[in-house]
Parts: sequence; C-alpha cells; structure tokens
Amino acid sequence: MVYFGDALSHASILGVALAMAFGVSIYIGVAGIAGAIAILLVVLTSKWQSMDTILGVVAHSFLAVGLIAASVFGTGVSIEAILFGDILAVTWSDVALIWCGVVAILGIVAARWRNFIVATVCDDLAASVGVRVKLEQFILTLCLAIVVGVALKTVGALLITAFLIIPAAAARSFSKTPERMAAVASAIGGVGALGGLVASYELDWPAGPAMVAICALIFVVSRLRLRADV
Repeated sequence: MVYFGDALSHASILGVALAMAFGVSIYIGVAGIAGAIAILLVVLTSKWQSMDTILGVVAHSFLAVGLIAASVFGTGVSIEAILFGDILAVTWSDVALIWCGVVAILGIVAARWRNFIVATVCDDLAASVGVRVKLEQFILTLCLAIVVGVALKTVGALLITAFLIIPAAAARSFSKTPERMAAVASAIGGVGALGGLVASYELDWPAGPAMVAICALIFVVSRLRLRADV
C-alpha cells in the first residue's frame, strides 16, 4: 500500500497537466486521474502476479508523461510547486476543498473501519467473517486517490507518500490498538505540519519539505523511545 500511494502521487502529475489543458480545477484533474489510476491498478493487480512491477511501470510512466504534458500545457505553473507543493499559495477555496475531502474520507473510514482492519490483518479471517477483501482494498484505494487529490498543492507529488507513511510508522511506538494508532498518527501529522510551517517562517525553509522533516524527526524519536523501552 505504501508503493500504491507512491504510484498514485506520481500519476497525479498527469492530472495536473490535463487540468491545465482543459482549463478546469487542478483538484478535479488530480482527483480524476488518481481515481482512474486506482481502478486501473486494482484491475491489473487482480490479474497479474507481479504487483510491484505494475506499480513501478505505472508510477514512473505517468510521472514522465505528466511532466512532459505539464511543460507543454502548464504556462505559468511551476513544476517545482507540483513536485514539492506550495502551501503558502493555498487559498481559502483550496482549504474548503481540502476539508470536503477530509470529511469524505473520515466518513468512509468510520463506516468501514472494522472491515478495513479485518481485510488488512488476514485475507482468510476476512473471508470467514464475510468481508470482501478486494472490495475493501478498492475502497481504500479510492480514499488514497482523494488524499492525493487534495494534498498535491499542499505538499507536492513527491512528498505525499511521506505523509502517508511517516506519521503512521512513528505512531506504532505509542500505540497498542489500531484506533489509537490512527489517532496518534493524525496528531503526529498535525504537529509535523505546524512545526514545518514555523520552520519555514523562521528559517526560510521550503514549507512542504520542512513538514516532512519534522515528521521524520518525530519518527526517529519514536524509534529511540522504543529501543530504550526494550
């Protein structure tokens, strides 16, 4: 799933280019292409055995095509902002769209939390209690597509995956249940975002990379804490 999120974030650059070409919102283009890629990946990986190969081909092929298309259609748009984000350029309408995505994802996760957990733990266990693993994976993939769509302008295509991985990895050291891990991971992500903005203001660092760096620092601290407890 880590690589899955990475593939979606890379493919989303093509969504930016298509949005520029057709004169629509970047969020619509990104969410659309991310959703389409999510469906494509689910279909292909259900038929082919080598999931990592499919993800690698899709991620980097769409990244290359997206960058080419962005250079052709993206007049006045910075490729660096697409890759690394520009949170300081986010408008109130962007904030509203982001919160709409947050509400949608929270609603889906709350409604299907038990199914997500069971499907993640064990396929056989999920089947024994009537949970359709492929369906849950598909829904989770669409949630990832929404995350990629709303987060691209904030942290950039190359750093979205870091926000998916690092807070959750750090939260494992402070959690004994999936529910607590989700809550702690969300808190760590929030601290990383605020800390990165402060560092960006005080030290003139780029905001997106600064937020990821703060989250990475928290992860290191969590590993040291775990080692000390052992």
